[in-house]
Amino acid sequence: MRVGITDFAQKEITDVVFVELPKIGKKVETGGEVAIIESVKAAFSIYAPLGGEVVSVNEKIENNPGLVNDDPYGEGWLFELKVSDPAQLSTLPDEAAYQKLIVSGGGH
Repeated sequence: MRVGITDFAQKEITDVVFVELPKIGKKVETGGEVAIIESVKAAFSIYAPLGGEVVSVNEKIENNPGLVNDDPYGEGWLFELKVSDPAQLSTLPDEAAYQKLIVSGGGH
């Protein structure tokens, strides 16, 4: 699964100036810190949506971290995760559920 941040989150973070990507092969638990995004405002931890292993990172954003702001759903992805338990994919919110979450003030 490809992991990044949402358009809502990139707008909240503002101008991304640096991204610390995880190492390929890193094993992560659901909710564990995986990456760090630094903006002109502050540094923000990025947490794993599910447990698994990092199998790829987006090297393009190492040289152009602004891709996170410019194209969060395309070229601005962060890493790819081989999910330990694919059945858990169904636990992730869909777009409608996510929109309700951000309206209630609960998520990025």
